[in-house]
Amino acid sequence: MAIPLSRASVFADGLDHPECIAAHPDGTFYAGGEAGQIYHISADGKQVDEIANTGGFVLGVAVAPDGKWLAICDLRKQCVWALCLVTRKLEELARGFSIPNHLAFARDGSLFVTDSGAFRKVTGRIFKIDSIGRSEVWHAGPFNFANGIAIGPKGDAIYVVCTWLPGVERIAINREGSAGKRSVFVKTPKMLPDGLTFDARGNLYITCYTPARILKVSPQKKASVLIDDWEAHMLANPTNIAFGGPKFDQLFAANLGRWHITKIDVRTKGLPLACHQ
Repeated sequence: MAIPLSRASVFADGLDHPECIAAHPDGTFYAGGEAGQIYHISADGKQVDEIANTGGFVLGVAVAPDGKWLAICDLRKQCVWALCLVTRKLEELARGFSIPNHLAFARDGSLFVTDSGAFRKVTGRIFKIDSIGRSEVWHAGPFNFANGIAIGPKGDAIYVVCTWLPGVERIAINREGSAGKRSVFVKTPKMLPDGLTFDARGNLYITCYTPARILKVSPQKKASVLIDDWEAHMLANPTNIAFGGPKFDQLFAANLGRWHITKIDVRTKGLPLACHQ
């Protein structure tokens, strides 16, 4: 059964059409804006500060396993940046992408990045950047607009949103780290999925850019609506999501169609990411 929209609220406001949200292990958050802004958001959501600017259009962001830097996808610059959270210095980490969209760190420090490919063309790929910055195509696809990405609960698979499939695909990770078997995990008919994350029980949460809702998919691949906003105000073109909060049992959603981050009281603990170990 879907949870009521009353359990969703505005967590932080005043952002420039945020497409992404990432939870730091210190309880704070990072997000991006459509004019290159990198935002730091306090744990209570009351303080939003622009701490850097890429000069591009920020899509996905992810906190490195050591918590000391941020990996950033830049649509306009067609690259992935590294932002030191101590010095706030930006450095280019990798390029060669068409649309670097979202990214996820493995526990060994390697970074998986989706390259969406061309709009309405099935040309998406997945890149892998190792712990010393070497970049390569991990899976040549082609994917139907590769978007959000997450590493599965057991660390043995990559899950990638394919917006125009529409749905989510699963790619096994072989023992030596190469890409293994590829399969469709779930389809989302007449919806445009965007971002995804797991909870500690292995359920997959998928944001839909339209209609404005979040889906919950069980490990047995049974999909249901977690929360829906037919007015598209509290959830307004929701894109990336992340678990956070004092008990790590709240879901935070970036809204590309608005200026705020939404907090949803899901009362289910999220799956710790590499930076939360």
